[in-house]
Amino acid sequence: MQEMTVSATVDNIEVVTEFINAELERLGCGWDTVCQIDIAVDELFGNIARYAYAAEAGPVTVQIEAVDAPTGVIITFIDRGIAYNPLLAKAPDVTLKPGERPVGGLGIYMVKKRMDGMEYSREDGCNKLSIRKYFVTAQLQR
Repeated sequence: MQEMTVSATVDNIEVVTEFINAELERLGCGWDTVCQIDIAVDELFGNIARYAYAAEAGPVTVQIEAVDAPTGVIITFIDRGIAYNPLLAKAPDVTLKPGERPVGGLGIYMVKKRMDGMEYSREDGCNKLSIRKYFVTAQLQR
């Protein structure tokens, strides 16, 4: 497992994405899957940066762990911010036209649809959100 801790700021989305992409490349993850994971990371880390800490940014630990059978990764975000379980968020009404939908909720909905699993827990004053994505390695896709 690889791990890094950064400040929960929007500016660090790129840092976290590069960290995760380096591990995905090492694992031979295909480009389409990397793009799906990047969107999820942008959404989840961005939400932590914007909403987890009330007054100023606090720390976020990001972990990435390779899994086998099937091949994939588990990416975990751990913060000490306000307790929030995104899995309980009401799904947006995607049958409405974009201009008719209320703001919010679509990003988490997209992450849930694109990832193979999501788990949330609140442990020792920390939010712990994990996403799981399985993939065929780039070497096998050729």
